[in-house]
Amino acid sequence: MKTYRVSPGKKVSLRDHDASDTSLVEGGKRDGEARLAKLGARLEELQDLLYAGHQHKLLIVLQGMDTAGKDGAIRKVFDSMDPLGIRVASFKVPTEVELDHDFLWRVHQQVPGKGEVVVFNRSHYEDVLVVRVRDLVPKKVWRERYDQINDFEKLLAETGTTIVKFFLHIDRDEQKERLQARLDDPAKRWKFRKGDLDDRKLWDDYQAAYEDVLSRTSTKWAPWYVVPANAKWYRNVVISQVLVDTLEGLGLKYPKAEEDLDSVRVD
Repeated sequence: MKTYRVSPGKKVSLRDHDASDTSLVEGGKRDGEARLAKLGARLEELQDLLYAGHQHKLLIVLQGMDTAGKDGAIRKVFDSMDPLGIRVASFKVPTEVELDHDFLWRVHQQVPGKGEVVVFNRSHYEDVLVVRVRDLVPKKVWRERYDQINDFEKLLAETGTTIVKFFLHIDRDEQKERLQARLDDPAKRWKFRKGDLDDRKLWDDYQAAYEDVLSRTSTKWAPWYVVPANAKWYRNVVISQVLVDTLEGLGLKYPKAEEDLDSVRVD
């Protein structure tokens, strides 16, 4: 999965990344779904180790354009995990109280505790994406936030949090199809908002903003992965494989019993 990892300091151009790529699964969708099932079983085992060990913390960041599949990825990738040890945090328009604090204040409250997995469905990166494209804060303010985010994530990493960030990469044509599908399906129309079309008109501006995010905030302690997401099944395989590799790299083990239990019998 190093194919999709953004090296620290590398200048990213999304034109160089094929959103329809499925090259790492030779057998297509059928083989991909079989592989996903195996990865899901392994993720379940690794999460159990993480939760029982109560030492490590895992933060997963999902970002992408509208319809990129953040919700779908959460349903498919994490459905095998124990709800006791995982939660999803979403960040919408800041409240008045949140705006009275620094932009990371509300984010810090949602980071994982020991033994926990937390998925950010959108994240602190909205404060260098939407605010930039929509001109909600001065350029001087959002430009300084790249370094502030890197420092924040380094603090988390140095205090036991493993961070993995995924940009779900779809192309403009794929987004058009998905938005139209929402309009055409009465059961999905609730997902559609007119503002989606306003954001679509700003596609190029958002792509440039994401390129800067990927270039300036992919670090050794909090790497970005550009995930080809036109094919939903492949998106799920890539995310799952990266997470399995990441958790296996932590050397997780079950904790030792507090006492010698060899002589204990349950009557």
